[in-house]
Amino acid sequence: MTRGWAELLQLLDDTIGVPLLVFGLLLLSVIGGALHYWYPRWIPTRFPRLRRSKRAKRAKKDTPEPEEVPEPAEEDLASSGDELPDLPARVFLSLADRLAAEGRYAEAVRERLRAIVRGLADRRAVEILPGMTVTEVALAAAAVEPAVESPLRGATGVFSDIWYGQVPATAEHDTLMRQYAAEVDA
Repeated sequence: MTRGWAELLQLLDDTIGVPLLVFGLLLLSVIGGALHYWYPRWIPTRFPRLRRSKRAKRAKKDTPEPEEVPEPAEEDLASSGDELPDLPARVFLSLADRLAAEGRYAEAVRERLRAIVRGLADRRAVEILPGMTVTEVALAAAAVEPAVESPLRGATGVFSDIWYGQVPATAEHDTLMRQYAAEVDA
């Protein structure tokens, strides 16, 4: 193998020359580097679509329409998104009590805050708009009812510490939220 390698190198040196070979390898590496740098540009964005047969299209048309999805149960409210569901405050309180009994205090704190906000919305102390933060809701409610500013500030602080500050929720947090809810309702 060593002899074959030496003969190959000698042949390349005789035909091309070492300087031209080095230049060619350098040029090849620059082209490879440029292709790697601009990789997404020279790869197509999607593969071409294959045409489906008429039989597959007919089979798709013959399939029945999917059934409507039923409304989520109360257990699913704990995992719902950021928007406040249009339910009475007692539903949120009931769910918060169940979650606290299960030891899921972070979710219980969230549901108690939802109950507080729903109570304020029902009393027309604040108008809930999609995308509002709990701090914005507290400031809007405090502008209408100044007596709720202190308990709302405490409730939003507990909520923010748990959900954004990654503080582990405990039974004391749930008890604090109960007290804040009672002060807001008074």
